[in-house]
Amino acid sequence: MPTQNPAVELEVRRVRDALKRQKAQITSGALQTAILTSSNFSIIATDHNGIIQLFNPGAERMLGYAADEVVNRIKPSDIHDPLEVEERAEALSREFGTPISPGFDALSFKASRSIEDIYELTLIRKNGQRFPAIVSITALRDDYGEIIGYLLIGNDNSIRKQVEMELRDAMAAADKANHAKSAFLSSMSHELRTPLNAVLGFAQLMQSSSPQLTIIQQRSIQQILKAGWYLLELINEILDLALVESGKLTLSTESVSLSEVIQECKIMIEVEALERGIRVSFPDADIPHFVKVDRTRLKQVIINLLSNGLKYNRPAGTVVVTCVVTTSGRIRICIEDSGEGLSQEDLAQLFQPFNRLGREMTDEEGTGIGLVTAKRLIELMDGTIGVHSTVGVGSVFWIELDPTDERQHLIEDTEAEIDTHEQLPHGRKVRTVLYVEDNPANLMLVEDLIARRSDLCLLSAMDGSRGIEIARDSQPDMILMDINLPGISGIQALKTLREDPATEHIPVVALSGNAIPRDIRKGLEAGFFRYLTKPINVQDFFDTVNTTLDFAEARLPDGDKRLTGAMPA
Repeated sequence: MPTQNPAVELEVRRVRDALKRQKAQITSGALQTAILTSSNFSIIATDHNGIIQLFNPGAERMLGYAADEVVNRIKPSDIHDPLEVEERAEALSREFGTPISPGFDALSFKASRSIEDIYELTLIRKNGQRFPAIVSITALRDDYGEIIGYLLIGNDNSIRKQVEMELRDAMAAADKANHAKSAFLSSMSHELRTPLNAVLGFAQLMQSSSPQLTIIQQRSIQQILKAGWYLLELINEILDLALVESGKLTLSTESVSLSEVIQECKIMIEVEALERGIRVSFPDADIPHFVKVDRTRLKQVIINLLSNGLKYNRPAGTVVVTCVVTTSGRIRICIEDSGEGLSQEDLAQLFQPFNRLGREMTDEEGTGIGLVTAKRLIELMDGTIGVHSTVGVGSVFWIELDPTDERQHLIEDTEAEIDTHEQLPHGRKVRTVLYVEDNPANLMLVEDLIARRSDLCLLSAMDGSRGIEIARDSQPDMILMDINLPGISGIQALKTLREDPATEHIPVVALSGNAIPRDIRKGLEAGFFRYLTKPINVQDFFDTVNTTLDFAEARLPDGDKRLTGAMPA
């Protein structure tokens, strides 16, 4: 093939390059034209004085003006909310320390200093209608850097603002509903526990009464207590689940020794295992692992799994607890039982609330809530829970948690120095307990409990105001205080007692049916020495009374009735 003339080749390349440049210019011009004539967003250009020079179709559509009505006639600030523009001028004057006049100067001030900014402005259409807009303002400069005008690009922000408003309203409604739900849970806890307190309290008194009950009476009392404590367990489970589902449950996380937690669970479950004839095997007591969890809630979950392993086991069956480190480095606690096992269909429904998988037809009591709550609690502690099961062989429920390098810090409790079991010296005077309670049955129960102690004398008041009067006049050694009282609440009564020099030294123990964690936390933060919940557990009640009275006496200076130092919250 003959060689092309070099001059011709050069000309061909020149023409080709020229065509490429022309095409690029045409494309660029087409893009510019498309942008300037777009009706999707507003483009306004001004001269250096701020007078509008360009008003594209998008601006016409958004603002309702024709271009010839505004070009060379007005400034963009003339179609903005004047009060808003004035406020912006004042804010800029304070920020930059220089006077800025309201109007377009306030809108273009930052752009003139090459400070890019996007504003949320209120614009005014030709028909007077106001609407929110997002506007960016950029200074236009010539080759020498001198400002020759400003470019404003804007979008109607009405839809986004409406969505934000609806979202705020929805969040406010949800927050209000959550507050209402929390108040309802607190109220229900109180209303359910108050009558149950009388049932369980008097049943415990009758069980330990003198002379001893007949065998038939003892059997009846045992059934009352069994049913009562089970009813309390149901109330706790339902309230726990409701708190978890509403996101109102507060966890108190700390570094916890798994060895200690498992040993505590072992002690709590041994009696039930013995009664059922189930052999339970636990790992050695020197498990070296620590996890960062809510100690009480972790024990609650493990006890629930252990209890299920006992309830749904076979006669003379086994439950084996192990603790291992997985290949991913997590700590896995396994609870393996020798029960009937679960089918794949059962496993698919296992963590559904109120679903007992057909066990409701058996003699075993339950609600189908425990596993659901356990799953939620473990997930709140950044753990996982699962199960492997084989029909006819048994099930393995497991919990996985992340290990922590932190160790428990044994905090020396100032109250540990007080021997709560110290024998009273011979001839010591009787100590006085004031109980503020408006429910006659609850008051009668505590009267009967205190009557069993020859070293205690009970005073009572039916409302907070009367309780404060008696506390001032009689100077009791301790006060038991209900929370929901007629007139002023127990919290308000406590505040008054703490502010009065005559009563500030008296330790006050809450005794209330408000038993959800939020109520207990608020009570302790308010200054109650201890917080007991109804129904009363007789042993816990007397332990708290002893601890409180010992605390009060240990801090009494010689010859003075008042406590020294700050009373712990």
